[in-house]
Amino acid sequence: MNAILFPGQGSQKIGMAKEHFDSDSVFKSKIEYADQILGYSLSEIMFNGPQEELSQTQFTQPAIFLHSVALFEKLDLIPEMVAGHSLGEFSALVAANVLSFENALKLVSLRGKLMQEAGTQNPGTMAAIIGLDDDTVDEICREAENVINKPVVPANYNCPGQLVISGDIDAVSKAVELAKEKGSRMAMLLNVSGAFHSPLMKPAYEQFEARLNETDFFEPNCPVYSNYTALATIDPEIIKENVLDQLMNPVRWTQTLLNMKKDGAGKFTEVGPGKVLQGLVKRTLKEVEIEGYE
Repeated sequence: MNAILFPGQGSQKIGMAKEHFDSDSVFKSKIEYADQILGYSLSEIMFNGPQEELSQTQFTQPAIFLHSVALFEKLDLIPEMVAGHSLGEFSALVAANVLSFENALKLVSLRGKLMQEAGTQNPGTMAAIIGLDDDTVDEICREAENVINKPVVPANYNCPGQLVISGDIDAVSKAVELAKEKGSRMAMLLNVSGAFHSPLMKPAYEQFEARLNETDFFEPNCPVYSNYTALATIDPEIIKENVLDQLMNPVRWTQTLLNMKKDGAGKFTEVGPGKVLQGLVKRTLKEVEIEGYE
C-alpha cells in the first residue's frame, strides 16, 4: 500500500512551486485561485520572498499547504492512506476529500495567524533534542517543568532519537540544559515565533475551534492518520476533533509511521516542498520504499 505524506512548517523556501507554476497551466490556475481566496498575493511571497515574510507563520502555513495540494492534484496520485506533519495534516485532509480546497485554505490561513498571535500573547520557544529516547525526553520535560514551574512538553516525536520540545522560554532552556547533562548529542533552541503544540497555544485553540465547528468535514476516501492519536480513522467528527487537539498536543510522527507500516504501507511518498519526511521515514522504518515529489 502507498502512504502519502505531506510536510509541515520548516519546508518553505523562496521560489517554492515556481517551476510548476511556470510549466503547468492547471497548477498555475490553482495558485491564482488561492491568491483570489486569500485576498492577497501569497504566490508573490512564495516566489520572491523576502525570507523574513515567508518565514512568518501566517504566510508559511498557507504557502506549504498550497504547494503540497496543487502538486498532489497535478500528480494524480490515488492515496491508500494519508498523513501530514502538523500543518501537513490539512493537505492530507484535502487529498482524502475530507475538506474542500477552499475551506482547507481558509482554515490553514486562520490557523497560521492565530498561532502567530498566540506566540505574541504567550511568548514561548521550541528546542530540538537529538540522541535521547522518547521516555528520557518526557522525563526531562517533567523535571524542567517542576524546577521552573512553567510548562515545557514534547511537541514533535519526529523519529527515534529526534524530538522537539516546546513551552515557556525559561522551562525550555532548563530542559535543554538537562538534556545535555543526560548525554544528548545535540540540544538547541530553535528560531520559532511561538511554543507550537504546547499549552501556550490555548488562545489559538479557542478561536480555531469556533471556525472548525462551522466547517464541513466529510468521510475520507482512505484512512487518515491523525497527529494527535497516531491512529487511522475515517470518522469526520473524530478527524475534526483531532486537528483541533493537535494545536496543544504533540505530533506523534514516529508512532504514525510505525502504525502505517503495521497497517500495510510498503511505500511512503512525500508530496510537497523539501525532503524532511523522507528522511524521517528512513530513520524510523526499515524495508520500505520511499519517494518524494517537490
